[in-house]
Amino acid sequence: MTKPSRSASTLSEAAAENARRVAPMKLLVRVVEARGLPGVHLNGSSDPFVKLKLGKRRAKTAVVKRSLAPAWDEEFSFLVGDVAEELVVSVLNEDKYFSNDLLGLVRLPLSKVMETDDLSLGTQWYQLQPKSKKSKKKCRGEVCLHISLSTRTHVSDESQSVPHPASDDLASSSDSPSEHKVATLSATSSYIDLSVVSSIDRTSHSSFERLPYSIPELPVRSSTEQAAPEPVPAADTDTIANPSSVVEVLSRYFFGKPVEAPVHSTTSETESIEQFQEPKVNSSEVRENPEKSTTSESSLDELLKIMESKDQGTEMPANLPGGVLVDESYVAAPTELNSLLFSPNLDFWPAVSELQGTSGFQIEPWKLDSNDTCVQRTLSYTKAASKLVKACKATEEQKYLKASGNSFAVFSVVSTPDVPCGNCFKVEILYCITPGPLLPSEEQTSHLTVSWRVNFVQSTMIKGMIENGAKQGMTEGFTQFSEVLSQKLKVAELDDAKSNKEKILASLHAQKETGWRLIVRFLGNFTFIFSVAIALYVIAHLHLSKPDVMHGLEYFGLDLPDSIGEVVVCAVLILQGQNIVKVIRRFLSAWKQRVLGSDHGVKAHGDGWLLTVALIEGTGITATGSSDLFDLYVIFTCNAKRKTSSIKFQTSEPKWNEVFEFDAMDDPPSRMDIAIYDSSGQCVIGHTEVNFLKNNLSDLTDIWLPLDGKCDQASKPKLHLRIFLNNSRGTEVVMNYLAKMGKEVGKKINLRSTQTNAAFRKLFALPPEEFLIDDFTCHLKRKMPLQGRLFFSPRIIGFYSNIFGHKTKFFFLWEDVDDIQVIPATLSIGSPSLMIILRKDRGLEAKHGSKGTDHQGRLKFHFQSFVSFNDAYRIITAIWKMRALGPEQKGEVIEKDEPKEHQPEEGGTLFTHADVKMSEILSSVLSVDVESLMEMFSGGPLEHKVMQKAGCIDYSATEWELVGCNIQQRQTSYKFDKSLSRYGGEATTTQQKYSLVNRDGWAVEEVMTLQGVLLGDYFNLQLKYHMTNVPSKTNTCNVQVLLGIAWLKSTKQQKKVTKNIISNSSNRLKELFAEVEKELTSRNGSLLNAVTGPSIA
Repeated sequence: MTKPSRSASTLSEAAAENARRVAPMKLLVRVVEARGLPGVHLNGSSDPFVKLKLGKRRAKTAVVKRSLAPAWDEEFSFLVGDVAEELVVSVLNEDKYFSNDLLGLVRLPLSKVMETDDLSLGTQWYQLQPKSKKSKKKCRGEVCLHISLSTRTHVSDESQSVPHPASDDLASSSDSPSEHKVATLSATSSYIDLSVVSSIDRTSHSSFERLPYSIPELPVRSSTEQAAPEPVPAADTDTIANPSSVVEVLSRYFFGKPVEAPVHSTTSETESIEQFQEPKVNSSEVRENPEKSTTSESSLDELLKIMESKDQGTEMPANLPGGVLVDESYVAAPTELNSLLFSPNLDFWPAVSELQGTSGFQIEPWKLDSNDTCVQRTLSYTKAASKLVKACKATEEQKYLKASGNSFAVFSVVSTPDVPCGNCFKVEILYCITPGPLLPSEEQTSHLTVSWRVNFVQSTMIKGMIENGAKQGMTEGFTQFSEVLSQKLKVAELDDAKSNKEKILASLHAQKETGWRLIVRFLGNFTFIFSVAIALYVIAHLHLSKPDVMHGLEYFGLDLPDSIGEVVVCAVLILQGQNIVKVIRRFLSAWKQRVLGSDHGVKAHGDGWLLTVALIEGTGITATGSSDLFDLYVIFTCNAKRKTSSIKFQTSEPKWNEVFEFDAMDDPPSRMDIAIYDSSGQCVIGHTEVNFLKNNLSDLTDIWLPLDGKCDQASKPKLHLRIFLNNSRGTEVVMNYLAKMGKEVGKKINLRSTQTNAAFRKLFALPPEEFLIDDFTCHLKRKMPLQGRLFFSPRIIGFYSNIFGHKTKFFFLWEDVDDIQVIPATLSIGSPSLMIILRKDRGLEAKHGSKGTDHQGRLKFHFQSFVSFNDAYRIITAIWKMRALGPEQKGEVIEKDEPKEHQPEEGGTLFTHADVKMSEILSSVLSVDVESLMEMFSGGPLEHKVMQKAGCIDYSATEWELVGCNIQQRQTSYKFDKSLSRYGGEATTTQQKYSLVNRDGWAVEEVMTLQGVLLGDYFNLQLKYHMTNVPSKTNTCNVQVLLGIAWLKSTKQQKKVTKNIISNSSNRLKELFAEVEKELTSRNGSLLNAVTGPSIA
């Protein structure tokens, strides 16, 4: 290696040591051989290979077949990003069908190598250690390794001595002669682009300590091109003498004085491997012309201006159908956000790549296409290895679809041909940047939306697997993208909805009539005054007149009119009296309404779903075929709660400006019924409704609703409302709802993932506040059964089916359900069915999914063939009670259609799957009493000893805790020995014990969950132990064990798995109880000998 001249003694020893440490380093590991490895196969041999890991970089050797002392002699190189990392060397046995077996491992921290004088540990034998300290097999063999570090200040000699074949994740290289794959590492050169570090304070030594973390990310020169000299301009030769010396570069920038170097090393490198930079800029040019460092960004702006000049008013593209990955607003101008994402930037994308593990970025400059209508560029990089896919190279083509003013749309197509079926699909990503909402501070904001989809260019049988894998990777990747972006730009905290609501409600002022104005309105008209005058006139006449002589048919007490004029006057007086009574009655009603008031201004109480309705006005509310006016008031009904407005008298254009707040609701509202009444006739003259599932909440903030009913439809009657719905408790209200549901159902209901809820809302076009509770596979019975899935949420029941592209989808509200009936099982259908009947004239949008109507005209929906009917029925009835029934009925239990299940006389609450069939797998008589036998469930030495002999290692059990009347509960866990399970695995159980009523004995219920076992996540095991004393014999008990399998998922191997579980469990329990009986009888015999021995002597 070329070293600096002795004249460089101006550098202190500490500076030289630091310069050596900050230089990019490479760890060289030679795997020589191993010896004394344990045999895994039945013939006593193994198929060993070595796997090496340094941080996120991995490599492995070839597999040596049937050997316990393999020799590899393969060399690997790793880029060192952090000296605090640890090298893990694992020796494994290859298993073609299942996971590889770990034979042993060695952990070597890099600090141990750094402590040596020559940065090398030499060739040594290392003892292999087990993964867990609890493992019994301590002798694992040894592995021979040669480990050293190279600072790579000059790599001319290293490039000759150490080739660089690519490893399985492109992060390390193997020098195995059998696997010679040539690949160039992008960070193997010592050349540092000075344009990157031009902003570093030359007098600051603190930045010198941080340099090792940034150097691996900088553009570097290829070490293989050192031999190709290139003429250097005079300006360059004056500025830099030896660009390949890291020590010289660092000393120049931190100490202001170059280090003298031999003349023969004044060669210039011809090309740099760019990472997050465009175009390629020579460091000397940057020092001569600093303004050129912004050339790439300004050129992008110029290209976008050219593109904008030729824009013909294209619209922003719609989001891609795969889903939205980012939907956020930031406090930055759209041009600033576009510059941060797509202009050459050394801060944002390196931070993203560090989180995502991507490397080897090569970015071409932006350029116009042949028609000058769009700007495009191509990127290539290496994606980090995942659990399913190894590291692979990706090519991304980015193209501006729109660049107009403050709106930008960039379409990206990512190709990964090296992954399985990589030529069959491409991932498309759309970045849309638009102006964001205005903030109270008047700062500029921009809204970023990132959507995606998978575009299949060829058909493939694993389409679903590819989509799921891509979805998971995109979600994780853009979550990290959002984290970094939120660190660079401030997220706009928008509270517009709340502020707008307050402003709107504050602007409404309801006018309340005074008492005198109300009197004048009703009693100050000419008709009433004239009628009162006539009444007074008649009263005065009666007072002044004298009784006349009876004429005609008159008799005592009956005074009839004596002329036609008197008849007319009597008729007028009767009509006027009716008018007076009517006016007085309306006046008293209005006075009562004024005293009692409406619900306007009454504040809501509690936390949860808060509904606020502002009743503004109404128009065109007139009677059909009549000019009569109504005394109008409105009643709002939502979730069985009512709000009433004030009365507006004798008008067709009422003005209310009243605000009504509903008390907080635990359940999100699905519908609000609105009815408008006539106060004089107490009848409904118009009605309408608001469906919160079919309307966007933003649209409800200012809406006109047409009225149906007795109103004259020719005048287009409608109401003007402003509706606000918000959740004051956030996700807490959702968790409380699920907890309440869990109590009703009898088991815990977990909140589904964000992706699942988003897919559910997208499927049925639901608002963002809706969430999925549970879903079940079933058949929709119409003329022909249709297989699909039934979805339950707090407000809807939805069904979806997709049979060979023929889709059936519908949903209806829980509030529309009038009855739920259980149809018993038949010979053709082995499980019960559900008949859901809706209220009349409800759910008409889902009519295409109904089986028909009953004699009352109600829609009927028939669902059958549930995998777990009891679980589905419990959830359906629980949600229905909470949503559809009235407040006084919610606490009642629906018993008329409850499926009858056989329940034990006494028992715990452990078995939640009531439809599981329990089979007897053991029935035996033991020569011990029950109290002694229960010691095997006490957690003492006997239980641990017996379980260990049965093949259960690392056995642990908690203390028994009282969870109910006469019911105790505990948890146990253990691992399976190889003799018990070929592939190992773990088991966790929950046990409940209680004493039997009217019988001398105990019962133990157990629910077992398996991990690490084939298909173990498809089912749970339910066991029940009955242990009773035999009355006719002393020290004798009867043991009966029942086993049931609760299937959580369906599988074709269900019958086979059931048969194997029953057989293995039966044999295992026989051995277990035989061992317990043996231990107890031997112990009792020992105690008997101890007691009787002295007397015999």
